Amino acid sequence: MTGNFLKIRKHASNLLVYAILVTLGILWVLPIGYLVYTAFRVTPSTGIINTLFPDDLRLGFSNFSRLFGDTLFSQWLGNTMIVAISSCALTTAFILMVSYALSRLRFRLRRPIMNVLLVLGMFPGFMSMIAVYFILKAMGLTNSLLALVLVYSGSAALSYYICTGFFDTVPRAMEEAAILDGASQPIVFWKIILPMAKPIIVYTVLTSFISPWCDFIFVNTIINDRNKYTVALGLYKMINAEKNSFNDNFTVFCAGALVVGAIIVTLFMSMQKYYVEGITAGAVKG
Repeated sequence: MTGNFLKIRKHASNLLVYAILVTLGILWVLPIGYLVYTAFRVTPSTGIINTLFPDDLRLGFSNFSRLFGDTLFSQWLGNTMIVAISSCALTTAFILMVSYALSRLRFRLRRPIMNVLLVLGMFPGFMSMIAVYFILKAMGLTNSLLALVLVYSGSAALSYYICTGFFDTVPRAMEEAAILDGASQPIVFWKIILPMAKPIIVYTVLTSFISPWCDFIFVNTIINDRNKYTVALGLYKMINAEKNSFNDNFTVFCAGALVVGAIIVTLFMSMQKYYVEGITAGAVKG
């Protein structure tokens, strides 16, 4: 009897856990499904969805036609690509070089510098937004894509800890052998270390790319020219520009959100293997 009771209790607990997981999964997928459904939904009135499945429900690509034909979405997407790729390249270079230096070099202020960078990285970026805005205004860089690139890549060194943990796992014997053969420290870094650091490079590239791609707060602070909007700011302005623009452009907004999300999902799925390897390798210090 005791064995049967324990078996029944185990099955009941497993059933409860699975029920909770399924419920959470449905709640997580439901907004995404609604976004996809609304992006393809075509009705005589393309405004707010008052009924989920109306009698005149039709699906098609008219929302995407309006998105690329009636708005500046293509230009906003290009601006976002320029900012994201440029800041991603600079950020990745900064993080890798700073992380390697903190992992390999030993100097008196190494530990205090690491602690200061770690503490500064915990503060939200918007806390310094006003100061950054006035600095950019004094330099004449407001309302420009260059300002976005400089700000996004300027704090790159604060994210050193994952990459430093990865470089700590790389055996020093390989570098010592190369130095004995006459290689300098920069050559060791570029020719020996980086070819072995593909997982952490991919991880750094992905995390560096997604931040400017999705940012809205800082872009909204310094960009006023409609032609220089990024997708986040452009889509927001599109449904808030006029009194009835939200009702008229909601389905078009969902189409734009689907395009933006599809690009990020494709990027992550294509590099998922290296992304996971980079996280796990950087989380263990050798």
